Amino acid sequence: MSDLPTYEDVLSARDFTRNYLPETPLVYSWKLSEWLGCAYYIKCENLQPVGAFKVRGGVNLVGQLSAAERAAGIVSASTGNHGQSLAYAGRLFNVPVTIYGPAHRANLDKVDAMRALGAEVCLYGADFDEAREEAGRIARQRGARFVHSANERALVAGVGVMGLEIFEAQPDVDVVIAPVGGGSGVCGNALIAKAQTHGVEVIAAQSSQAPACYRAWQARRLDVDAPMTSRHEGVATRVPFSMTMQMMWDLLDDFVLVDDKEIDRAMAMLATHAKLVAEGAGAVSLAAAVRLGERLRGKKVVGVLSGGNVPSAQLAERLERG
Repeated sequence: MSDLPTYEDVLSARDFTRNYLPETPLVYSWKLSEWLGCAYYIKCENLQPVGAFKVRGGVNLVGQLSAAERAAGIVSASTGNHGQSLAYAGRLFNVPVTIYGPAHRANLDKVDAMRALGAEVCLYGADFDEAREEAGRIARQRGARFVHSANERALVAGVGVMGLEIFEAQPDVDVVIAPVGGGSGVCGNALIAKAQTHGVEVIAAQSSQAPACYRAWQARRLDVDAPMTSRHEGVATRVPFSMTMQMMWDLLDDFVLVDDKEIDRAMAMLATHAKLVAEGAGAVSLAAAVRLGERLRGKKVVGVLSGGNVPSAQLAERLERG
């Protein structure tokens, strides 16, 4: 695809977004490192203004819309973090934002956060993909700019700034592990990791209760069947997307699945041993590192903690279960 983001796009995104967003820390966890047998670093995207990495892409995209696009507004679909990122950027740049989210098992904390940032939020359908299809229809009806959650060059480029920060902080990283919902996060990181001269392994991880991208990566095609029963909304996608899948086919070294119970345990591990709050999607990287085990021994590994927007009752439940 000729419209895939490039390394130069990420450099431009950093120049633009640094005016609005902070760098996030890359934290070494000695407890997790001892337990995993590797040097384990955590990229703390839960410390972004909306509590998740997605805001990097939202600010980069919305901030560079044309005057006509800004006036018409944007419409998108999200389970929460992508929607918060667009709402945050819309507030920065005075752009009307409408977000469609799934009516079934919506994260109401994320819904409230989007509304607090000024977005119109509509709940529709059984899952993210039904909400996404309705958002596309409404955007066409209004003449608004539809913003896809993955197939957007500016979104992936904005997210890739995270990768620049990782390698500026630790140039000799051996492995980067990132969660996959739609794939923008792992793609942005892979774009930077594969530009390093020493050879960096990039591993994607997804819930086995929502393995659409994993199956598409394995089969090297988009038309795959996959269940979608994950309770972790940040990775709860039912279909793969063309732009991010093309990048994953080109750039990934491996793709692993972890089940929802493993993700729950990783949430508890991050809170207990690293003192970091992670939502389910944010804990997927650590769950994958645990599953990979001996393969990571002795290496310098970065796990992307993509977001920390978890309801307090849900986090308490995960901690109680251990």
